[in-house]
Amino acid sequence: MNEEDYISAFLGDAVTIINKIDRNQIQKMSQILQDTRKNGGRLFILGVGGGAGNASHAVNDFRKIAGIESYAPTDNVSELTARVNDDGWETVFESWLKGSRLSAKDCIFVFSVGGGNAEKNVSVTLVNALRFAKDTGAKVIGVVGRDGGYTAKVADACVIIPTVNEKTITPQTEAFQAVIWHLIVASPAMQKFDMKWESTK
Repeated sequence: MNEEDYISAFLGDAVTIINKIDRNQIQKMSQILQDTRKNGGRLFILGVGGGAGNASHAVNDFRKIAGIESYAPTDNVSELTARVNDDGWETVFESWLKGSRLSAKDCIFVFSVGGGNAEKNVSVTLVNALRFAKDTGAKVIGVVGRDGGYTAKVADACVIIPTVNEKTITPQTEAFQAVIWHLIVASPAMQKFDMKWESTK
């Protein structure tokens, strides 16, 4: 496949994905986030790799645009690496949430390609964090790929990015994570503060 064909195929797959995304799950996620804000809860956004980068960006948007107190454990590299060094990777998010005094008023938002799978030893740190979150009574939402993994099993609302091309699962999933959270923070129900370029004439 030449570059021109690849570009056309990738963008064509994106159109297919958009048409297949479950709108009801997006609406459920938005309602959970609205309730979290209304009840004075906090939003904790978890992701590794590209999901960690998305988490950092999303923290900014949910704080600045939606007015929700939001955090990501991967934003503090000193604490993250200290916990990994001292306690191990598999419990790093769980112990961070314990240190943040996670409560039933709070919400966990997961960005992951696979959603976590303890049996296959994939993103176990997410699995352990979500087990703790469910025990605490916190809400769980996520945008994940493939079959959604553990996140989809336990989430109160979860958007699974449909697999259209097995060779581009990761880039499409991580790209659509950004589409979904931007859709939510910019929605009339969630947006609390003006965005710069939309308010500049």
